[in-house]
This record gives sequence, structure tokens and C-alpha cells, in this order.
Amino acid sequence: MAGQTQTLTLQAGAGRVQAVCDKPQGPSKGLAVVAHPHPLFGGTMDNKVVQTLARACVAADLECLRFNFRGVGDSEGVYDEGRGETEDLLQLVRQWPSDMPLVLAGFSFGAFVACQAVQALWPSARIQKILLVGTAVTHFHAPPLPPDALDRSLVLHGETDDTVALSAVMDWARPQQLPVMVLPGTGHFFHGQLPLLKSLALRHLRA
Repeated sequence: MAGQTQTLTLQAGAGRVQAVCDKPQGPSKGLAVVAHPHPLFGGTMDNKVVQTLARACVAADLECLRFNFRGVGDSEGVYDEGRGETEDLLQLVRQWPSDMPLVLAGFSFGAFVACQAVQALWPSARIQKILLVGTAVTHFHAPPLPPDALDRSLVLHGETDDTVALSAVMDWARPQQLPVMVLPGTGHFFHGQLPLLKSLALRHLRA
């Protein structure tokens, strides 16, 4: 990770939250929060897709907060089906200056949580960009994005994702007229495609 990584212990609704903040080498242009995959299936803030998104954020001169959801690593509490996880994310965001531009990002279950956080924070001029990767829409009711947030959003999905079918994501995106960028021949974890994922995310952040 370019720049530096700071280990943090923060507080949220269930108690202690294990987190890291990846910082750019130069001045920060804002805060990015990247949410990780499902806590009950091995998801952590050190997931490779999460780290790839964090690297893109740092390359775009953003501070990037990654944190373990409830019950993961040293974070206190237990899995709460997205409710407590979303509230924790919102509480952590509030611990940074309120005038700091914000990027919300997530992978799989984390993208579902990010969608809920966007809905809770909108309308807010603070949210500059939204990054949703492998969005979990099959086992969770991901809310639609606000109509005026669509041009700030990038939705990335693998063509051969066998965890969250591309067709399900299209069914979620279609009523919103939300574009989905599809990576051909790519599965849920973007094996072999992480450099491309970083490039696409960085392009969106810099646009």
C-alpha cells in the first residue's frame, strides 16, 4: 500500500472496532470507507478485493478506512445481518470531519452495506463517489441508489460470478437505469483481474 497504514481501535454500536486507515503520501482529498464481504464466510478487511479498492483510493489521494465488522478479528459484537454493520459504518464516518469529501465502497456483502449507508446519508454533497463490486443482491435486499447518485456510482460485476449471479444484479439495476460494468470471464473474487479492478476503480475516482 502506497503511503502509510495506521492501525486503529475505534468505537461503534457494539463496542470496539478493529480498523486500519491507509493514507496517501501527500495531502488527503477526502475519506474513503471500504466495507468487506460476509463476516460468516471469511470476509475481513484484509480481503484481496477490499485491499485492491483501498489501493485505488489511496492512489486517488484519499484516506481509506477499512474495518472489521462485528465479530470479525478483534471487533466486538456479533453478526447482525447488515443492520448493525451499517450503523457501525455510519458511526465511524461521523468520527471524521463532517466537511471531508466521502467515498463509499464495498465488496459483496460490503457493497450491500454501502448501499444502505448511501441511502442513510443521502442527500449529502459530502458523498463524492460510490464503488460497488460484486454487490450482494441475492440474499439481501439492497436498496436502490438515489436517482441523483447514479452519475457518482460505479457498479462492477464478474460475468461468471457464481456467488451473486450477474442476472440478479441486472434485475436490481434495471429499474434504476443504473449502468453495470461487466468484466468478461470473471468470477466473484476477481481472480487474475485485480489489476484491472484497481484501474477501473481509480479511473472512476479520478473522473
